[in-house]
Amino acid sequence: MDIQIATGATTLAGTLNDSAAARGFAALLPLKLTLSDFHGTEKIAALPGKLSTVGSPSSAAAEAGDIACYAPWGNLAIFYRGFPRSPGLVLLGRIDGSLEALTRAGGDPAVTIAAAE
Repeated sequence: MDIQIATGATTLAGTLNDSAAARGFAALLPLKLTLSDFHGTEKIAALPGKLSTVGSPSSAAAEAGDIACYAPWGNLAIFYRGFPRSPGLVLLGRIDGSLEALTRAGGDPAVTIAAAE
């Protein structure tokens, strides 16, 4: 599924994978979230509920641009730096381009994530 992440005047394109967790995430769209920085590696936000991770690997490594959920906390994570394999990390998809709109000025951007038109 193709998605759009709008922040300010910029819209980022992304693609969700076909996992149960990604389908559960897609069912929540559209979402308005405020992303906060976590460890200089990712932008995170609480989701309105936990996603099913049935059938997902028990751990994953992330690359810049990956969209994931961290199952133990139930939060969304958008990685702007790579991260080693971590238990409970479930990949949902990827952003298909520059992440600059999410990382510029180091702030906490407000985003709207929706299915692409």
